Amino acid sequence: MPDIEILSLTDYHGVPDVVEDGQTYLENALKKAKAYSLFTGETVLADDSGLEVDFLNGEPGIYSSRYAGPDATDEENYKKLLQKMAGVAPENRGAQFRCVLVLYQSNGYYESFEGTWRGTIHPEPIGNRGFGYDPVFYLPDQGVTVAELAPETKNKLSHRGQALDLFRKWLQSH
Repeated sequence: MPDIEILSLTDYHGVPDVVEDGQTYLENALKKAKAYSLFTGETVLADDSGLEVDFLNGEPGIYSSRYAGPDATDEENYKKLLQKMAGVAPENRGAQFRCVLVLYQSNGYYESFEGTWRGTIHPEPIGNRGFGYDPVFYLPDQGVTVAELAPETKNKLSHRGQALDLFRKWLQSH
């Protein structure tokens, strides 16, 4: 496998903001990857992720980071979710995180990779690790919220970890 140099957007100056106005995770991830590829002239890996709650017909979904408003904090977002879930029985609190990862090449070719991570919505926040909805995303098989997991465990189990693993396997075969 050839050497690959990995850069972050922070390694570039004047990076344009990309408005995530797609209707799906794939549309948003592809839009970001394409815009950053055009800006840098490089192959780009970008993602879009969100939380989908069964009882709420997939909300907050692609709006997860701005569920409580465009400048909402993580706490404001999960508190809004908990308000909407108040009184919902434990058996109806199923949810999943979803991540769509896009590898975009400057010639317009792209591949996408998707991971999901099932759990439930805990009625109150627990834990102080992670970000976003981690304090209220409960993993019954682990007996903890994501905010209680060690970072290396989260990275191994998560929707992003799954999508990255699929990408890694694809990369090794190409």
